[in-house]
Amino acid sequence: MLQVDDIHTYYGESYVLQGISLGVPSGTVMAVLGRNGMGKTTLIRSIIGFTKPRAGRIIFEGRDITPLRSHQIVSLGIALVPQGRRIFPSLTVRENLTLGEKPPGANGRGEAWNLDLVLDLFPRLKERLSNTGNKLSGGEQQMLAFARALMTNPRLLLLDEPTEGLAPLLVRALGDILLKLKERKLSILLVEQNLKFALQFSNHVHILNRGRVVHSSSPEALDKNHEVKARFLGV
Repeated sequence: MLQVDDIHTYYGESYVLQGISLGVPSGTVMAVLGRNGMGKTTLIRSIIGFTKPRAGRIIFEGRDITPLRSHQIVSLGIALVPQGRRIFPSLTVRENLTLGEKPPGANGRGEAWNLDLVLDLFPRLKERLSNTGNKLSGGEQQMLAFARALMTNPRLLLLDEPTEGLAPLLVRALGDILLKLKERKLSILLVEQNLKFALQFSNHVHILNRGRVVHSSSPEALDKNHEVKARFLGV
């Protein structure tokens, strides 16, 4: 579904992604791990079009999306749950959810998300529909960011550090939701520092170090590879 082909991304003269190549097969959860500052969020920004690679290509369902603007990329069926949530604080939960809503069948999906289905998946948000975003807890804001992305009916979901700052109980709740999406065969690229969380829900894992992929394996193989975990993840 997604192929990142030898991309090189800079911030000014700072060389961040130094030839990243990886793929996300349809219906799978691909995890990208690494310490802070290793290029994980830059990878997400490169895919969604916020920070354009200077070299290399990003292919989505056979189409080169590298030169496209972010809104064009989203219109093709890619949605982002950004690090830090980035909800609209002055809008209600309902308004946040419906602002980017796409009609049933959008992006060629046979199954479409709508407000009722999303609220069934996030029942806490149903109780907060009239609350503005700035009245929600951190966990509720993360659920709202997640639900808002689903309302665009994506074929590929990009998750950038979804468990960051969440209490263990909320991490488990988020894991239950991710498991349901995995069962629905939604393609997901998960950028995460929580190793246990990533290993539990991914089909395959990559580790980034200093802008390069330094390890790729099944989650089971990584879990047993103590040398790689200690060297690149500090665990």
